[in-house]
Amino acid sequence: MLDRCDRVQIAVHDAATAAQRFGQLLGSEVARCDHSRHLGAKRTILAVGESEFELCEADGAGPTQYFLAKRGEGLGVAYDRDAEQLYLSRQTTFGLPIVISESTYRPRVGPVSFLYETTNTLASDWRRVAATYAGLFGLDPGRFSEIGSERFGYIGTLTLFDPPNRLDRIELSQATDEVHAMGRFVKKHGDSLYMCYVEVHDWPAVRGRLLDANARYTPRGSDPASDPDGGWVHPKELHGLLLGISRTGLAWEWSGREALVPAA
Repeated sequence: MLDRCDRVQIAVHDAATAAQRFGQLLGSEVARCDHSRHLGAKRTILAVGESEFELCEADGAGPTQYFLAKRGEGLGVAYDRDAEQLYLSRQTTFGLPIVISESTYRPRVGPVSFLYETTNTLASDWRRVAATYAGLFGLDPGRFSEIGSERFGYIGTLTLFDPPNRLDRIELSQATDEVHAMGRFVKKHGDSLYMCYVEVHDWPAVRGRLLDANARYTPRGSDPASDPDGGWVHPKELHGLLLGISRTGLAWEWSGREALVPAA
């Protein structure tokens, strides 16, 4: 049923300011503006590669205003339909706000290729969550790829939608301690949306944007100025969005298909 990880919705105080920052760091462009009845928000929708990031600025009482008041800017509702989008209850999807839209393929904008992952951090057992998502969204568990990291303190799986054709998936990460950043986040928020990942076809260009803007980011390797693969942009740089970035094909390395990773 699911075929792409297509967009992320971000609650922001000032969409114009946020759009400028995303454009500076990621080369995104404003595609259009509209209003969401469900979110109670004015939306500035950015073209980010083939994907879209929706900057949601509250214009009255509703989920966006509530999220901003409770947690500040960042990633942020029972069942509701709003125009062409279908919103699922967070109680159904283990704290992960999911909006479903009909598949649309767009030309790429900027050095980003596409959004391919959202991370559902968990206190719940990841196996139970994976089984629920497989049934709810018609996914094949045989295509999933188990993951784990001592560096970041989690175990879980990638619910890959259509490998090896595309990387799109929901990452299920069950925290294994309360020492690492992810574990501390789960202790505070429980099952929730943590971050997302984009692939870039021109990582040196994006790296240059980050360095020119003196933006805080952690490279995958040791040198921020020359790392060939990507890294993680601090959420304070992107209005509450923790963003992972990887060069073309690199993510297959931790997705169970290392043979698909091209040389740097």
